[in-house]
Amino acid sequence: MQLFQFFASCPRGLEAVLATELGELGASTIAAVDGGVSFSGSWLLMMKANLHSRIASRFLWKLDERAYVREDDLYRLALKIDWPALFAVDNTIKVGVTAVKSPLRSTNLAALKVKDAICDRFRQVGGTRPSVDTQEPDMRIQLFLTDKTATIYLDTSGEALFKRGYRVEAVEAPLRENLAAGILALSGWQIDEPLYDPMCGSGTFLIEAALKARNIAPGSRRTFAFQYLRQHDEKAWQALRNAAKDAERNEQPLQISGSDVSSTALTHAQANLVAAKLDGAISLKQLNMLDARAPAAEGVLLTNPPYGIRLDEQDKLLAAYPEWGNVLKQRFTGWRAYFFTADPALARAIRLKPSKKTPLFNGALECRLLEFKMIAGGNRGHD
Repeated sequence: MQLFQFFASCPRGLEAVLATELGELGASTIAAVDGGVSFSGSWLLMMKANLHSRIASRFLWKLDERAYVREDDLYRLALKIDWPALFAVDNTIKVGVTAVKSPLRSTNLAALKVKDAICDRFRQVGGTRPSVDTQEPDMRIQLFLTDKTATIYLDTSGEALFKRGYRVEAVEAPLRENLAAGILALSGWQIDEPLYDPMCGSGTFLIEAALKARNIAPGSRRTFAFQYLRQHDEKAWQALRNAAKDAERNEQPLQISGSDVSSTALTHAQANLVAAKLDGAISLKQLNMLDARAPAAEGVLLTNPPYGIRLDEQDKLLAAYPEWGNVLKQRFTGWRAYFFTADPALARAIRLKPSKKTPLFNGALECRLLEFKMIAGGNRGHD
């Protein structure tokens, strides 16, 4: 069996849980680095990972890696790759560049050199070249530059994997689906535990939890870039999809519920539940966080509370944080509570002592996942 080298990108802070997930899927030589996980695996594993990964953002196939000094070295590196053997000239392309301590002055010029090499290689074979599509290309080529080495990857995923296909409505600045799934993994939530989100917004935590509980593959409703590649095995791909469908637990009872003070947010959440074919499986209620009550004796409370941008919003939140802490102490004894926030004031103002603070990034925004274990008589914080 031929093994290939891949790199799975993910939101920063989720590298360890992604590495665990890839190990469970059957990957080998797994190594977590900042922003993702490198691993080895078969072509079948790559397809399986695209279908089943809840945490990865993209799966990149490593084509070559060489030392470089200047832009012309990048052209020669890309020209050596037999692009016409990988995909058809009719497929549109886009070249992206990520650079860390690269001596080159322009990433745009680096991308242009790689694009020119790809087009020239196609011209050598058939006289024509692929077209560039910067919006929705069939093939995404990624160049990664360090201070000394250049690596060329081919994106096997296409659109980012957090685009599951169920989000039809969203509140402002919604949480990406794979970040929500990674936070669920960090919380240690198990599918037989009650899960409650008292500020559920458009329902991303709830839907990701339900998909996991019912073993529904997150990529089951979308297509992938690898389906355009010449070595694509459609028979093997359909067998993977069918096996995933057969493994679904569609009758699995769910102890998953959410609430929000905003009727608009709940309307969006309900629309997303319908799109995810989870209508009626998750309980939603219009409720202020201050009126929230534990739906069971034990469970996991997980939420991404609003983050105030304007000063008046920040003042309201600062006043609300200690009240949220009181709600947890009075009504959620026996629960594990998790707050995902970009506001450093929450950890202090909620007046509970976090048992864990996990750094995470929501895009470029540095955040924390705060864990509070609600033990009777414990968690006294800062008064």
